[in-house]
Amino acid sequence: MITDSFDPAKSAIINPPVKENAPEVDAAVMTFSYEIEEYVLKNYSVEKLGSMKAATGFRDVYLLRDGKHRFAFFKTYVGAPGCVGTLEDTFSVFRTNRILAFGGAGCLAKEIAHGKVMVPTEAYRDEGTSYHYAPPSDYITVKNAGVVARFMEENRLPYVTGRNWTTDAFFRETRANFEKRKAEGCISVDMECSALQAVCDFRGLKFYTFFTSGDLLDAPEWDERHMGASLKGTQHDVGHFDIALALAHYIAEND
Repeated sequence: MITDSFDPAKSAIINPPVKENAPEVDAAVMTFSYEIEEYVLKNYSVEKLGSMKAATGFRDVYLLRDGKHRFAFFKTYVGAPGCVGTLEDTFSVFRTNRILAFGGAGCLAKEIAHGKVMVPTEAYRDEGTSYHYAPPSDYITVKNAGVVARFMEENRLPYVTGRNWTTDAFFRETRANFEKRKAEGCISVDMECSALQAVCDFRGLKFYTFFTSGDLLDAPEWDERHMGASLKGTQHDVGHFDIALALAHYIAEND
């Protein structure tokens, strides 16, 4: 069974490429949005640190200098396997022990306003990748949720904390499964959080994350909660990058 897959051995048959003399950065910021990637490349001073080759093409990693800090910035795949694989590949491009991921997530509670920040405290492991990086359990603790919540509090950003449901099968978010997860205190659903926490725990990295409330599952019918071509409040809202960059500064200086 998938829950029997964890092997604590650090070395595998295929190991992620590690470049010991790769440049060090204060934190790495990862996005899932091509719109946000384009926004950053147009509006910030960046330079290409390197590329990672895959069957789907090249994925570029950038160095973003902002004030006194140096951050890596890159776009990753959606879904736990591709996202974790991308993160592992970055070890050949830069070095850091701080990983920050942000994006939109489905909302499981209609009381949470569209676009509001959600800080996951635990993630339900309804995906397969995490079971190769951590012993089996229903939930994995998002260890730095308190740091992210404190940042939101100090910067007067409206936020909520709660459990998260991570699933690879977004077309199988059935009403019965939604009700189970909501009853356990889940306020959001995403596709990567539990796996990212597991790989960071396994590799000795600090993981920080937040979501913004996008589509609503807590309704008689699925509600996208945005109008037409508007990106505001969606995972492509460039304002979310501004929050992520400020959080990157915060963790570089305080954690």
